[in-house]
Amino acid sequence: MRLTPRLLLGTLSIVGALAAFVAFTVDSRLRRELAVENARRLERDARFIGVQWARAADPDALADSAAAALDVAVTLIDTLGQPRGDSRAAPALLGGAENLGNRPEVAAARAGRVGRATRRDTETGRPHLYVAVRGGPGIVRVDVDATGLDAAFTDARRDVRLAAIVAVLGAVVLALVFSANIVGPITQLRDVARALAGGDLSRRPALAAPGEVGELANAIHRLAEQLGSRLQALASEETLLAATLESLAEGVIAVDARQQVVRLNETARRLVGVRDPVPFGTDLLPRERLLRDALAGALAGRATDPIETQLGDRIVALTARPLGAGGAVVAMFDLTPIRRLEAVRRDFVANVSHELKTPLTVIGGFAETLLDDELPAASRRQFAEAVRGNAVRMQRIVDDLLDLSRIESGGWIPAPGWSDVAATAADAFASARATADAKGLTLACEPGPGAERAWVDPTAFRQVLGNLVDNAVRHTTQGGVVVRSQRDAHGVTVQVQDSGGGIPAEHRTRVFERFYRVDPARSRDAGGTGLGLSIVKHLTEAHGGRVWADGAPGGGTTITLTLPDPGAAPAGVTDS
Repeated sequence: MRLTPRLLLGTLSIVGALAAFVAFTVDSRLRRELAVENARRLERDARFIGVQWARAADPDALADSAAAALDVAVTLIDTLGQPRGDSRAAPALLGGAENLGNRPEVAAARAGRVGRATRRDTETGRPHLYVAVRGGPGIVRVDVDATGLDAAFTDARRDVRLAAIVAVLGAVVLALVFSANIVGPITQLRDVARALAGGDLSRRPALAAPGEVGELANAIHRLAEQLGSRLQALASEETLLAATLESLAEGVIAVDARQQVVRLNETARRLVGVRDPVPFGTDLLPRERLLRDALAGALAGRATDPIETQLGDRIVALTARPLGAGGAVVAMFDLTPIRRLEAVRRDFVANVSHELKTPLTVIGGFAETLLDDELPAASRRQFAEAVRGNAVRMQRIVDDLLDLSRIESGGWIPAPGWSDVAATAADAFASARATADAKGLTLACEPGPGAERAWVDPTAFRQVLGNLVDNAVRHTTQGGVVVRSQRDAHGVTVQVQDSGGGIPAEHRTRVFERFYRVDPARSRDAGGTGLGLSIVKHLTEAHGGRVWADGAPGGGTTITLTLPDPGAAPAGVTDS
Protein backbone atom coordinates (compact mmCIF):
# COMPACT_ATOMS: atom_id res chain seq x y z
CA MET A 1 0.00 0.00 0.00
CA ARG A 2 1.29 3.47 -0.85
CA LEU A 3 2.20 6.11 1.70
CA THR A 4 -0.80 8.43 1.15
CA PRO A 5 -3.45 5.76 1.83
CA ARG A 6 -1.41 4.53 4.79
CA LEU A 7 -1.20 8.04 6.27
CA LEU A 8 -4.91 8.61 5.63
CA LEU A 9 -5.95 5.30 7.16
CA GLY A 10 -3.64 5.81 10.11
CA THR A 11 -4.99 9.28 10.78
CA LEU A 12 -8.59 8.13 10.41
CA SER A 13 -7.95 5.21 12.74
CA ILE A 14 -6.41 7.39 15.43
CA VAL A 15 -8.92 10.25 15.15
CA GLY A 16 -11.85 7.84 14.85
CA ALA A 17 -10.71 5.92 17.92
CA LEU A 18 -10.26 9.16 19.85
CA ALA A 19 -13.67 10.44 18.69
CA ALA A 20 -15.35 7.19 19.69
CA PHE A 21 -13.61 7.26 23.05
CA VAL A 22 -14.60 10.86 23.65
CA ALA A 23 -18.19 10.21 22.54
CA PHE A 24 -18.49 7.17 24.78
CA THR A 25 -16.89 9.01 27.71
CA VAL A 26 -19.01 12.12 27.27
CA ASP A 27 -22.11 10.02 26.77
CA SER A 28 -21.78 8.09 29.99
CA ARG A 29 -20.40 10.99 31.99
CA LEU A 30 -22.99 13.47 30.72
CA ARG A 31 -25.85 11.11 31.54
CA ARG A 32 -24.46 10.58 35.02
CA GLU A 33 -23.75 14.26 35.62
CA LEU A 34 -27.20 15.33 34.40
CA ALA A 35 -28.85 12.80 36.70
CA VAL A 36 -26.71 13.83 39.68
CA GLU A 37 -27.22 17.54 39.05
CA ASN A 38 -30.97 17.16 38.79
CA ALA A 39 -31.03 15.00 41.87
CA ARG A 40 -29.09 17.64 43.80
CA ARG A 41 -31.47 20.39 42.63
CA LEU A 42 -34.44 18.34 43.68
CA GLU A 43 -32.75 17.66 47.02
CA ARG A 44 -32.29 21.38 47.62
CA ASP A 45 -35.90 22.04 46.66
CA ALA A 46 -37.06 19.30 49.00
CA ARG A 47 -35.06 20.63 51.94
CA PHE A 48 -36.37 24.15 51.26
CA ILE A 49 -39.95 22.85 51.26
CA GLY A 50 -39.20 20.92 54.48
CA VAL A 51 -38.24 24.14 56.21
CA GLN A 52 -41.45 25.78 54.99
CA TRP A 53 -43.48 22.74 56.11
CA ALA A 54 -42.34 23.20 59.70
CA ARG A 55 -43.99 26.66 59.78
CA ALA A 56 -47.02 25.99 57.55
CA ALA A 57 -50.43 25.05 58.87
CA ASP A 58 -51.77 23.51 55.65
CA PRO A 59 -49.41 20.92 54.13
CA ASP A 60 -51.47 20.47 50.98
CA ALA A 61 -51.51 24.21 50.27
CA LEU A 62 -47.77 24.30 50.82
CA ALA A 63 -47.31 21.45 48.39
CA ASP A 64 -49.33 23.25 45.75
CA SER A 65 -47.59 26.60 46.17
CA ALA A 66 -44.11 25.03 46.26
CA ALA A 67 -44.84 22.97 43.17
CA ALA A 68 -46.00 26.06 41.32
CA ALA A 69 -42.96 28.05 42.40
CA LEU A 70 -40.34 25.37 41.78
CA ASP A 71 -41.92 23.65 38.73
CA VAL A 72 -41.78 20.26 40.37
CA ALA A 73 -44.30 17.81 41.85
CA VAL A 74 -44.33 17.92 45.69
CA THR A 75 -45.59 15.27 48.09
CA LEU A 76 -45.54 15.82 51.87
CA ILE A 77 -45.55 12.48 53.77
CA ASP A 78 -45.83 11.91 57.46
CA THR A 79 -43.60 9.50 59.34
CA LEU A 80 -46.12 6.68 58.84
CA GLY A 81 -46.01 6.98 55.07
CA GLN A 82 -49.36 8.70 54.61
CA PRO A 83 -49.38 11.67 52.21
CA ARG A 84 -50.39 14.94 53.92
CA GLY A 85 -50.03 17.16 50.92
CA ASP A 86 -49.76 16.45 47.20
CA SER A 87 -49.52 18.99 44.41
CA ARG A 88 -51.09 16.57 41.93
CA ALA A 89 -54.01 15.29 44.10
CA ALA A 90 -57.08 17.08 45.47
CA PRO A 91 -57.25 17.49 49.25
CA ALA A 92 -60.30 15.31 49.42
CA LEU A 93 -58.40 12.38 48.03
CA LEU A 94 -55.50 12.49 50.48
CA GLY A 95 -57.31 10.50 53.11
CA GLY A 96 -57.69 7.48 50.88
CA ALA A 97 -54.30 7.78 49.19
CA GLU A 98 -51.86 4.90 49.01
CA ASN A 99 -49.36 4.58 51.79
CA LEU A 100 -45.98 5.61 50.36
CA GLY A 101 -43.79 4.28 53.12
CA ASN A 102 -42.61 1.33 51.03
CA ARG A 103 -41.38 3.41 48.14
CA PRO A 104 -37.58 3.18 47.89
CA GLU A 105 -36.92 6.89 48.10
CA VAL A 106 -39.35 7.26 51.06
CA ALA A 107 -37.82 4.30 52.88
CA ALA A 108 -34.33 5.74 52.40
CA ALA A 109 -35.46 9.16 53.68
CA ARG A 110 -37.12 7.57 56.77
CA ALA A 111 -33.74 5.96 57.42
CA GLY A 112 -32.06 9.36 57.44
CA ARG A 113 -30.64 9.25 53.95
CA VAL A 114 -31.43 11.10 50.77
CA GLY A 115 -33.72 8.86 48.82
CA ARG A 116 -33.48 8.79 45.01
CA ALA A 117 -35.39 6.69 42.52
CA THR A 118 -36.39 6.76 38.87
CA ARG A 119 -39.50 5.02 37.62
CA ARG A 120 -42.41 5.55 35.33
CA ASP A 121 -45.48 7.33 36.49
CA THR A 122 -48.46 4.99 36.79
CA GLU A 123 -50.81 7.53 35.22
CA THR A 124 -48.76 9.05 32.39
CA GLY A 125 -46.28 6.22 31.87
CA ARG A 126 -43.48 8.75 31.58
CA PRO A 127 -40.25 8.41 33.54
CA HIS A 128 -39.93 10.52 36.74
CA LEU A 129 -37.01 11.26 39.02
CA TYR A 130 -37.97 11.09 42.73
CA VAL A 131 -35.93 12.61 45.59
CA ALA A 132 -37.05 12.34 49.22
CA VAL A 133 -35.49 13.89 52.39
CA ARG A 134 -36.55 14.31 56.00
CA GLY A 135 -37.95 17.78 56.53
CA GLY A 136 -40.41 19.45 58.93
CA PRO A 137 -42.69 16.98 60.66
CA GLY A 138 -42.22 14.24 58.04
CA ILE A 139 -40.71 13.49 54.68
CA VAL A 140 -40.66 15.79 51.68
CA ARG A 141 -40.65 14.11 48.27
CA VAL A 142 -40.23 16.03 45.03
CA ASP A 143 -40.20 14.58 41.54
CA VAL A 144 -39.80 15.84 38.04
CA ASP A 145 -40.58 14.49 34.61
CA ALA A 146 -37.27 12.87 33.38
CA THR A 147 -38.30 13.12 29.74
CA GLY A 148 -36.72 16.57 29.53
CA LEU A 149 -33.52 15.20 30.94
CA ASP A 150 -33.43 12.51 28.22
CA ALA A 151 -34.09 15.15 25.54
CA ALA A 152 -31.25 17.32 26.87
CA PHE A 153 -29.01 14.28 26.99
CA THR A 154 -29.99 13.33 23.41
CA ASP A 155 -29.20 16.86 22.18
CA ALA A 156 -25.85 16.80 23.94
CA ARG A 157 -25.07 13.39 22.46
CA ARG A 158 -25.97 14.64 18.98
CA ASP A 159 -23.65 17.63 19.44
CA VAL A 160 -20.84 15.40 20.59
CA ARG A 161 -21.26 13.08 17.61
CA LEU A 162 -21.40 16.01 15.22
CA ALA A 163 -18.21 17.35 16.74
CA ALA A 164 -16.64 13.93 16.33
CA ILE A 165 -17.63 13.81 12.65
CA VAL A 166 -16.28 17.32 12.09
CA ALA A 167 -13.06 16.30 13.82
CA VAL A 168 -12.71 13.22 11.62
CA LEU A 169 -13.33 15.24 8.46
CA GLY A 170 -10.84 17.87 9.60
CA ALA A 171 -8.36 15.12 10.32
CA VAL A 172 -8.87 13.71 6.81
CA VAL A 173 -8.24 17.12 5.28
CA LEU A 174 -5.17 17.66 7.42
CA ALA A 175 -3.93 14.13 6.62
CA LEU A 176 -4.35 14.78 2.90
CA VAL A 177 -2.48 18.07 3.12
CA PHE A 178 0.21 16.51 5.30
CA SER A 179 0.60 13.49 3.01
CA ALA A 180 0.79 15.75 -0.04
CA ASN A 181 3.58 17.74 1.58
CA ILE A 182 5.41 14.56 2.60
CA VAL A 183 4.59 12.14 -0.21
CA GLY A 184 5.33 14.62 -3.02
CA PRO A 185 9.00 15.08 -2.13
CA ILE A 186 9.36 11.40 -1.27
CA THR A 187 7.85 10.43 -4.65
CA GLN A 188 10.30 12.74 -6.39
CA LEU A 189 13.19 11.21 -4.46
CA ARG A 190 11.88 7.75 -5.33
CA ASP A 191 11.81 8.58 -9.06
CA VAL A 192 15.36 9.97 -8.87
CA ALA A 193 16.56 6.87 -7.01
CA ARG A 194 14.91 4.60 -9.60
CA ALA A 195 16.53 6.57 -12.43
CA LEU A 196 19.94 6.29 -10.75
CA ALA A 197 19.42 2.57 -10.23
CA GLY A 198 18.47 2.27 -13.92
CA GLY A 199 21.73 3.91 -15.00
CA ASP A 200 20.53 7.47 -15.64
CA LEU A 201 23.22 9.27 -13.64
CA SER A 202 22.14 12.68 -14.95
CA ARG A 203 19.06 12.79 -12.69
CA ARG A 204 19.30 14.93 -9.56
CA PRO A 205 16.64 15.74 -6.92
CA ALA A 206 15.39 19.32 -7.56
CA LEU A 207 14.31 19.74 -3.99
CA ALA A 208 15.25 22.19 -1.24
CA ALA A 209 13.13 21.13 1.71
CA PRO A 210 13.79 21.64 5.41
CA GLY A 211 14.19 18.82 7.86
CA GLU A 212 14.79 15.14 7.19
CA VAL A 213 13.38 15.20 3.63
CA GLY A 214 15.83 17.93 2.63
CA GLU A 215 18.68 16.01 4.23
CA LEU A 216 17.59 12.90 2.32
CA ALA A 217 17.54 14.90 -0.95
CA ASN A 218 21.05 16.21 -0.26
CA ALA A 219 22.24 12.70 0.55
CA ILE A 220 20.80 11.33 -2.72
CA HIS A 221 22.41 14.22 -4.62
CA ARG A 222 25.81 13.42 -3.10
CA LEU A 223 25.23 9.73 -3.73
CA ALA A 224 24.50 10.42 -7.42
CA GLU A 225 27.67 12.52 -7.71
CA GLN A 226 29.82 9.86 -6.06
CA LEU A 227 28.16 7.08 -8.04
CA GLY A 228 28.75 8.93 -11.31
CA SER A 229 32.40 9.54 -10.41
CA ARG A 230 32.96 5.94 -9.42
CA LEU A 231 31.19 4.56 -12.47
CA GLN A 232 33.23 6.87 -14.68
CA ALA A 233 36.41 5.67 -12.97
CA LEU A 234 35.29 2.05 -13.36
CA ALA A 235 34.48 2.65 -17.04
CA SER A 236 37.92 4.20 -17.57
CA GLU A 237 39.57 1.27 -15.82
CA GLU A 238 37.45 -1.17 -17.82
CA THR A 239 38.41 0.58 -21.07
CA LEU A 240 42.07 0.58 -20.07
CA LEU A 241 41.90 -3.08 -19.05
CA ALA A 242 40.13 -4.05 -22.28
CA ALA A 243 42.63 -2.08 -24.39
CA THR A 244 45.52 -3.65 -22.47
CA LEU A 245 44.15 -7.16 -22.90
CA GLU A 246 43.44 -6.64 -26.58
CA SER A 247 46.95 -5.27 -27.16
CA LEU A 248 48.59 -8.35 -25.66
CA ALA A 249 50.11 -10.89 -27.98
CA GLU A 250 49.09 -13.53 -25.44
CA GLY A 251 45.60 -14.92 -25.19
CA VAL A 252 43.97 -14.32 -21.80
CA ILE A 253 40.91 -16.19 -20.47
CA ALA A 254 39.32 -15.29 -17.11
CA VAL A 255 36.99 -17.82 -15.46
CA ASP A 256 34.88 -17.17 -12.35
CA ALA A 257 34.14 -19.56 -9.52
CA ARG A 258 30.98 -20.79 -11.33
CA GLN A 259 33.16 -21.96 -14.24
CA GLN A 260 31.84 -19.22 -16.49
CA VAL A 261 34.24 -17.49 -18.90
CA VAL A 262 33.79 -13.81 -18.02
CA ARG A 263 36.55 -12.27 -20.14
CA LEU A 264 38.81 -13.20 -23.02
CA ASN A 265 40.66 -11.12 -25.57
CA GLU A 266 40.65 -11.48 -29.34
CA THR A 267 43.90 -13.45 -29.33
CA ALA A 268 42.36 -16.00 -26.99
CA ARG A 269 39.23 -16.23 -29.16
CA ARG A 270 41.39 -16.94 -32.18
CA LEU A 271 43.38 -19.61 -30.34
CA VAL A 272 40.41 -21.45 -28.81
CA GLY A 273 38.06 -20.85 -31.75
CA VAL A 274 35.13 -19.47 -29.68
CA ARG A 275 33.06 -16.51 -30.90
CA ASP A 276 30.23 -16.66 -28.32
CA PRO A 277 29.67 -13.51 -26.24
CA VAL A 278 30.73 -13.66 -22.60
CA PRO A 279 29.79 -15.02 -20.20
CA PHE A 280 29.65 -18.64 -21.38
CA GLY A 281 30.48 -22.00 -19.83
CA THR A 282 33.94 -23.55 -19.93
CA ASP A 283 32.43 -26.51 -21.78
CA LEU A 284 32.71 -24.43 -24.98
CA LEU A 285 36.50 -24.33 -24.64
CA PRO A 286 38.57 -26.93 -26.56
CA ARG A 287 38.59 -30.44 -25.11
CA GLU A 288 42.40 -30.53 -25.07
CA ARG A 289 43.49 -32.48 -21.97
CA LEU A 290 46.32 -30.22 -20.82
CA LEU A 291 44.11 -27.14 -21.10
CA ARG A 292 41.33 -28.79 -19.08
CA ASP A 293 43.77 -30.07 -16.43
CA ALA A 294 45.44 -26.66 -16.07
CA LEU A 295 42.05 -24.92 -15.75
CA ALA A 296 40.76 -27.45 -13.21
CA GLY A 297 43.96 -27.12 -11.17
CA ALA A 298 43.75 -23.31 -11.16
CA LEU A 299 40.09 -23.42 -10.07
CA ALA A 300 41.21 -25.73 -7.26
CA GLY A 301 43.87 -23.22 -6.18
CA ARG A 302 46.94 -24.73 -7.90
CA ALA A 303 49.10 -22.75 -10.32
CA THR A 304 50.35 -24.37 -13.51
CA ASP A 305 53.81 -23.65 -14.87
CA PRO A 306 54.10 -22.99 -18.62
CA ILE A 307 53.38 -26.11 -20.63
CA GLU A 308 53.36 -26.54 -24.39
CA THR A 309 50.31 -28.02 -26.06
CA GLN A 310 48.47 -28.15 -29.38
CA LEU A 311 45.18 -26.27 -29.91
CA GLY A 312 43.92 -27.07 -33.36
CA ASP A 313 46.69 -26.12 -35.78
CA ARG A 314 48.39 -23.80 -33.25
CA ILE A 315 51.15 -24.57 -30.78
CA VAL A 316 50.72 -22.60 -27.54
CA ALA A 317 52.50 -22.18 -24.22
CA LEU A 318 49.85 -22.51 -21.51
CA THR A 319 49.92 -20.97 -18.01
CA ALA A 320 47.11 -21.06 -15.42
CA ARG A 321 46.86 -19.13 -12.15
CA PRO A 322 44.11 -19.14 -9.47
CA LEU A 323 42.28 -15.92 -8.60
CA GLY A 324 41.56 -14.76 -5.07
CA ALA A 325 37.79 -14.73 -5.62
CA GLY A 326 37.76 -18.41 -6.51
CA GLY A 327 38.18 -18.14 -10.29
CA ALA A 328 41.17 -18.67 -12.55
CA VAL A 329 43.03 -16.94 -15.37
CA VAL A 330 44.64 -18.79 -18.25
CA ALA A 331 47.34 -17.18 -20.40
CA MET A 332 48.26 -18.66 -23.80
CA PHE A 333 51.20 -17.60 -25.91
CA ASP A 334 51.14 -18.63 -29.57
CA LEU A 335 54.39 -20.45 -30.30
CA THR A 336 53.39 -21.34 -33.85
CA PRO A 337 55.36 -18.53 -35.58
CA ILE A 338 58.41 -19.28 -33.43
CA ARG A 339 58.22 -22.99 -34.14
CA ARG A 340 57.68 -22.20 -37.82
CA LEU A 341 60.72 -19.93 -37.85
CA GLU A 342 62.71 -22.60 -36.09
CA ALA A 343 61.62 -25.09 -38.74
CA VAL A 344 62.52 -22.58 -41.48
CA ARG A 345 65.89 -22.02 -39.83
CA ARG A 346 66.51 -25.77 -39.63
CA ASP A 347 65.43 -26.21 -43.24
CA PHE A 348 67.56 -23.25 -44.27
CA VAL A 349 70.63 -24.60 -42.53
CA ALA A 350 69.96 -28.02 -43.98
CA ASN A 351 69.41 -26.59 -47.48
CA VAL A 352 72.47 -24.34 -47.36
CA SER A 353 74.54 -27.22 -46.06
CA HIS A 354 73.21 -29.46 -48.80
CA GLU A 355 73.71 -26.84 -51.52
CA LEU A 356 77.30 -26.15 -50.41
CA LYS A 357 78.15 -29.73 -49.65
CA THR A 358 78.03 -30.90 -53.28
CA PRO A 359 80.36 -28.25 -54.74
CA LEU A 360 82.65 -28.52 -51.74
CA THR A 361 82.82 -32.28 -52.19
CA VAL A 362 83.55 -31.83 -55.89
CA ILE A 363 86.19 -29.17 -55.18
CA GLY A 364 87.78 -31.30 -52.44
CA GLY A 365 87.84 -34.44 -54.58
CA PHE A 366 89.21 -32.77 -57.71
CA ALA A 367 91.73 -30.76 -55.69
CA GLU A 368 93.02 -33.95 -54.14
CA THR A 369 93.27 -35.51 -57.62
CA LEU A 370 95.15 -32.49 -58.94
CA LEU A 371 97.88 -33.17 -56.38
CA ASP A 372 98.85 -36.22 -58.42
CA ASP A 373 101.90 -35.22 -60.52
CA GLU A 374 101.29 -38.01 -63.00
CA LEU A 375 97.80 -36.73 -63.93
CA PRO A 376 97.56 -36.07 -67.69
CA ALA A 377 97.30 -32.44 -68.74
CA ALA A 378 93.88 -32.91 -70.32
CA SER A 379 92.48 -34.46 -67.16
CA ARG A 380 94.19 -31.79 -65.04
CA ARG A 381 92.50 -29.09 -67.13
CA GLN A 382 89.14 -30.85 -66.89
CA PHE A 383 89.38 -31.18 -63.12
CA ALA A 384 90.47 -27.57 -62.74
CA GLU A 385 87.43 -26.41 -64.76
CA ALA A 386 85.19 -28.49 -62.49
CA VAL A 387 86.78 -26.91 -59.42
CA ARG A 388 86.34 -23.44 -60.91
CA GLY A 389 82.71 -24.10 -61.91
CA ASN A 390 81.76 -25.34 -58.45
CA ALA A 391 83.59 -22.43 -56.87
CA VAL A 392 81.58 -20.06 -59.07
CA ARG A 393 78.39 -21.88 -58.06
CA MET A 394 79.28 -21.46 -54.37
CA GLN A 395 80.05 -17.78 -54.98
CA ARG A 396 76.63 -17.29 -56.58
CA ILE A 397 74.91 -18.98 -53.62
CA VAL A 398 76.80 -16.79 -51.17
CA ASP A 399 76.04 -13.63 -53.19
CA ASP A 400 72.35 -14.50 -53.39
CA LEU A 401 72.24 -15.19 -49.66
CA LEU A 402 73.88 -11.84 -48.94
CA ASP A 403 71.43 -10.06 -51.23
CA LEU A 404 68.48 -11.82 -49.62
CA SER A 405 69.74 -11.06 -46.12
CA ARG A 406 70.24 -7.38 -46.96
CA ILE A 407 66.73 -7.09 -48.41
CA GLU A 408 65.02 -8.90 -45.53
CA SER A 409 66.90 -6.98 -42.84
CA GLY A 410 65.91 -3.60 -44.29
CA GLY A 411 69.49 -2.73 -45.15
CA TRP A 412 68.41 -2.14 -48.75
CA ILE A 413 65.84 0.59 -49.53
CA PRO A 414 64.57 0.90 -53.12
CA ALA A 415 65.04 4.16 -55.01
CA PRO A 416 62.26 3.87 -57.61
CA GLY A 417 62.15 5.74 -60.86
CA TRP A 418 60.68 5.27 -64.31
CA SER A 419 62.50 2.28 -65.86
CA ASP A 420 62.16 1.12 -69.46
CA VAL A 421 60.72 -2.39 -69.55
CA ALA A 422 62.12 -3.32 -72.97
CA ALA A 423 65.64 -2.06 -72.16
CA THR A 424 65.73 -3.91 -68.84
CA ALA A 425 64.42 -7.09 -70.53
CA ALA A 426 67.15 -6.74 -73.16
CA ASP A 427 69.80 -6.67 -70.40
CA ALA A 428 68.29 -9.84 -68.93
CA PHE A 429 68.22 -11.50 -72.36
CA ALA A 430 71.87 -10.66 -72.91
CA SER A 431 72.89 -12.60 -69.81
CA ALA A 432 70.87 -15.66 -70.83
CA ARG A 433 71.49 -15.42 -74.59
CA ALA A 434 74.20 -18.06 -74.74
CA THR A 435 72.14 -20.66 -72.90
CA ALA A 436 69.03 -19.81 -74.91
CA ASP A 437 70.89 -20.10 -78.21
CA ALA A 438 72.36 -23.41 -77.15
CA LYS A 439 68.82 -24.73 -76.57
CA GLY A 440 67.34 -23.02 -79.60
CA LEU A 441 65.01 -20.83 -77.52
CA THR A 442 63.58 -17.49 -78.58
CA LEU A 443 63.63 -14.46 -76.29
CA ALA A 444 61.02 -11.73 -76.81
CA CYS A 445 59.70 -8.62 -75.05
CA GLU A 446 56.13 -7.38 -75.69
CA PRO A 447 55.36 -4.22 -73.72
CA GLY A 448 51.67 -3.25 -73.78
CA PRO A 449 50.23 0.20 -74.51
CA GLY A 450 51.10 2.58 -71.68
CA ALA A 451 53.20 -0.10 -70.02
CA GLU A 452 56.52 0.72 -71.68
CA ARG A 453 57.81 2.04 -68.35
CA ALA A 454 57.40 0.94 -64.75
CA TRP A 455 57.95 2.81 -61.47
CA VAL A 456 60.73 0.64 -59.97
CA ASP A 457 64.29 0.75 -58.73
CA PRO A 458 66.36 0.17 -61.93
CA THR A 459 68.96 -2.09 -60.29
CA ALA A 460 66.29 -4.16 -58.55
CA PHE A 461 64.28 -4.37 -61.78
CA ARG A 462 67.30 -5.70 -63.68
CA GLN A 463 67.90 -8.28 -60.94
CA VAL A 464 64.24 -9.34 -60.92
CA LEU A 465 63.96 -9.76 -64.69
CA GLY A 466 67.44 -11.33 -64.81
CA ASN A 467 66.49 -13.97 -62.26
CA LEU A 468 63.14 -14.68 -63.91
CA VAL A 469 64.58 -14.91 -67.44
CA ASP A 470 67.52 -17.01 -66.27
CA ASN A 471 65.18 -19.32 -64.37
CA ALA A 472 62.81 -19.62 -67.35
CA VAL A 473 65.67 -20.38 -69.79
CA ARG A 474 67.13 -23.03 -67.51
CA HIS A 475 63.80 -24.85 -67.17
CA THR A 476 62.75 -24.59 -70.83
CA THR A 477 63.96 -27.06 -73.46
CA GLN A 478 62.03 -25.81 -76.47
CA GLY A 479 59.96 -22.86 -77.51
CA GLY A 480 61.00 -19.63 -75.84
CA VAL A 481 60.61 -17.00 -73.16
CA VAL A 482 58.40 -13.89 -73.46
CA VAL A 483 58.40 -10.80 -71.25
CA ARG A 484 55.07 -8.91 -71.36
CA SER A 485 53.84 -5.78 -69.61
CA GLN A 486 50.32 -4.37 -69.19
CA ARG A 487 48.90 -1.30 -67.50
CA ASP A 488 45.93 -1.29 -65.14
CA ALA A 489 44.39 1.17 -62.69
CA HIS A 490 47.11 0.61 -60.10
CA GLY A 491 50.26 0.36 -62.16
CA VAL A 492 52.15 -1.99 -64.43
CA THR A 493 51.92 -5.78 -64.46
CA VAL A 494 54.97 -7.65 -65.79
CA GLN A 495 54.82 -11.31 -66.84
CA VAL A 496 57.64 -13.71 -67.70
CA GLN A 497 56.24 -16.70 -69.58
CA ASP A 498 58.11 -19.79 -70.70
CA SER A 499 57.14 -22.96 -72.55
CA GLY A 500 58.76 -25.37 -70.09
CA GLY A 501 57.33 -28.17 -68.00
CA GLY A 502 55.11 -26.00 -65.84
CA ILE A 503 54.52 -26.10 -62.09
CA PRO A 504 52.01 -28.41 -60.38
CA ALA A 505 49.33 -26.58 -58.38
CA GLU A 506 50.54 -27.85 -55.01
CA HIS A 507 53.97 -26.23 -55.56
CA ARG A 508 52.95 -22.80 -56.89
CA THR A 509 52.74 -21.04 -53.51
CA ARG A 510 56.06 -22.51 -52.30
CA VAL A 511 58.35 -21.91 -55.24
CA PHE A 512 59.21 -18.50 -53.74
CA GLU A 513 60.67 -20.09 -50.61
CA ARG A 514 64.43 -20.23 -50.26
CA PHE A 515 65.95 -23.40 -51.73
CA TYR A 516 62.54 -24.83 -52.54
CA ARG A 517 62.63 -26.92 -55.71
CA VAL A 518 59.84 -28.66 -57.58
CA ASP A 519 62.34 -31.20 -58.91
CA PRO A 520 65.50 -30.86 -56.76
CA ALA A 521 67.73 -33.08 -58.90
CA ARG A 522 66.73 -31.45 -62.18
CA SER A 523 66.99 -27.92 -60.75
CA ARG A 524 70.41 -28.50 -59.30
CA ASP A 525 71.64 -30.00 -62.58
CA ALA A 526 70.35 -26.87 -64.33
CA GLY A 527 72.67 -24.76 -62.20
CA GLY A 528 70.19 -22.77 -60.11
CA THR A 529 70.88 -21.68 -56.54
CA GLY A 530 67.29 -22.08 -55.32
CA LEU A 531 67.23 -18.43 -54.18
CA GLY A 532 66.32 -16.55 -57.35
CA LEU A 533 62.51 -16.58 -56.93
CA SER A 534 62.81 -15.73 -53.22
CA ILE A 535 64.88 -12.64 -54.15
CA VAL A 536 62.27 -11.72 -56.80
CA LYS A 537 59.48 -11.97 -54.19
CA HIS A 538 61.23 -9.75 -51.63
CA LEU A 539 62.29 -7.12 -54.19
CA THR A 540 58.73 -6.92 -55.58
CA GLU A 541 57.16 -6.62 -52.15
CA ALA A 542 59.69 -3.90 -51.25
CA HIS A 543 58.06 -1.82 -54.04
CA GLY A 544 54.54 -2.47 -52.68
CA GLY A 545 53.75 -5.08 -55.32
CA ARG A 546 53.09 -8.78 -55.26
CA VAL A 547 54.16 -11.82 -57.27
CA TRP A 548 52.63 -15.21 -58.05
CA ALA A 549 53.11 -18.22 -60.30
CA ASP A 550 50.71 -19.87 -62.78
CA GLY A 551 51.02 -22.75 -65.18
CA ALA A 552 49.91 -26.35 -65.45
CA PRO A 553 52.34 -29.26 -65.90
CA GLY A 554 53.41 -29.42 -69.55
CA GLY A 555 51.84 -26.04 -70.34
CA GLY A 556 54.69 -23.76 -69.32
CA THR A 557 55.05 -21.35 -66.38
CA THR A 558 54.05 -17.70 -66.03
CA ILE A 559 55.48 -15.56 -63.24
CA THR A 560 53.43 -12.36 -62.74
CA LEU A 561 54.48 -9.37 -60.68
CA THR A 562 52.78 -6.01 -60.07
CA LEU A 563 54.59 -2.67 -59.76
CA PRO A 564 52.31 0.12 -58.42
CA ASP A 565 52.53 3.64 -59.81
CA PRO A 566 53.72 6.47 -57.51
CA GLY A 567 51.09 7.17 -54.85
CA ALA A 568 48.98 4.12 -55.75
CA ALA A 569 47.77 1.91 -52.92
CA PRO A 570 49.78 -1.32 -52.58
CA ALA A 571 48.08 -4.24 -54.21
CA GLY A 572 48.86 -6.56 -51.33
CA VAL A 573 51.24 -9.44 -50.86
CA THR A 574 50.53 -13.08 -51.46
CA ASP A 575 51.46 -15.72 -48.89
CA SER A 576 54.39 -17.82 -49.94
